[in-house]
Amino acid sequence: MNYNEALEYIHSVVWMGSRPGLSRTVELLKLLGNPEKDIKFVHVAGTNGKGSTCSMLNSVLIEAGYNVGLYTSPYIVRFNERMQVNGEPISDNELAELTEIVKPLAESMEDKPTEFELITALSFLYFKRHNCDVVVLEVGMGGRLDSTNVIESPLVSVITGVAVDHIAVLGSTVPEIAVEKAGIIKEGRPVVYGGRDDSAFEVISKKAKECNSESTRTQIDTIKINSVGIEGISFDYSGYNNLEISLCGSYQPENAATVIETVRALKECGFEITESQLRAGLKNARWRARFEVLSTDPVVIFDGSHNLQGITGAVGSIKRFFGDNKVFLLMGVLADKDYRDMVSLLAPLAERAFTVMPDSPRALKSDSLAKVFGDFGVNATPFDDIEQGVASAYERAKTQNMPLVMLGSLYMYGDVYKAFKNIEKRTV
Repeated sequence: MNYNEALEYIHSVVWMGSRPGLSRTVELLKLLGNPEKDIKFVHVAGTNGKGSTCSMLNSVLIEAGYNVGLYTSPYIVRFNERMQVNGEPISDNELAELTEIVKPLAESMEDKPTEFELITALSFLYFKRHNCDVVVLEVGMGGRLDSTNVIESPLVSVITGVAVDHIAVLGSTVPEIAVEKAGIIKEGRPVVYGGRDDSAFEVISKKAKECNSESTRTQIDTIKINSVGIEGISFDYSGYNNLEISLCGSYQPENAATVIETVRALKECGFEITESQLRAGLKNARWRARFEVLSTDPVVIFDGSHNLQGITGAVGSIKRFFGDNKVFLLMGVLADKDYRDMVSLLAPLAERAFTVMPDSPRALKSDSLAKVFGDFGVNATPFDDIEQGVASAYERAKTQNMPLVMLGSLYMYGDVYKAFKNIEKRTV
């Protein structure tokens, strides 16, 4: 089996769909010899901020000299990004090799695993093979019934924040969704909550008490911002002054503070992480598609905000960077999101909008999104082709010297990034 054959198998219709539950993952891992039982994990759930938090924690642990695995989803450009060791994605050859091992076992199961369950099991095999000291493990969706929740005793459980999303699966209120997120809390293992919602913390702290687990809440209101720029943010938190992060979204200091609390919990578990290693790890962390600056002339930013809480964070970042000045927006969304509410938040900041369709069968048509912008008084132009939309938005932004912010779905990042690089090649 080669790399392309492995990807074709992983993405084949056999694995289509999401079916919450742990039984299939448990069975597949047992067939693989339970590699997860030989690995230490930091388990990270949350509605937003999971990826950035995982990236910063991964960077800190690498700086501290540990052999670190990282499991995230979805991928941004290449599938291999989903599983990494010390910042290096799995190689094409090893992915093919491990898929060849997993395939016959998965096919032998009467109730066959979903795509995500297959990938999760494959990643555990990968991390064990590389003798990782610790794996930063991001939940796919929810927590309680997510396939990553087969791990028995994580070093720390982290819940970055809770908001309404995936209501068909997780619930329609914050407390209901918090129950699903809190499902990753395990007996006697510490939990860190990085969110703002008090009702979510009530659920999480109650679950922690039931599990005899110590709970810590990030003290978001004590974060002091010193400076903000497209090169990064400087802030103070909990005895640390002038911390620097290169991730420049206005919400990133909150994620960094959650990482600091998680590091404290890890040190209680015996991990050795110095202040200089913590600072270097936070500063050196990179995470694509999270208020990522793609260009400075004109300013072009991509943010993977794809739900109401994420868009609220993006709005805060836009206001912090550009003040009362308006920006151009390029946006694509999935039809099952609260896109009308998202547009209502963005409309006051928009000089004009360019709408596209993300690469997903769930994508909202670009002309439908353009109409919503029109309902809120924003002139919007729809494009069926992402590359044409990016080219048009970029040319208008450059001509008028206006910032361009692209957002709405992580599913469109690959196409946006490719289109943007094609523009750069033509202008060199």
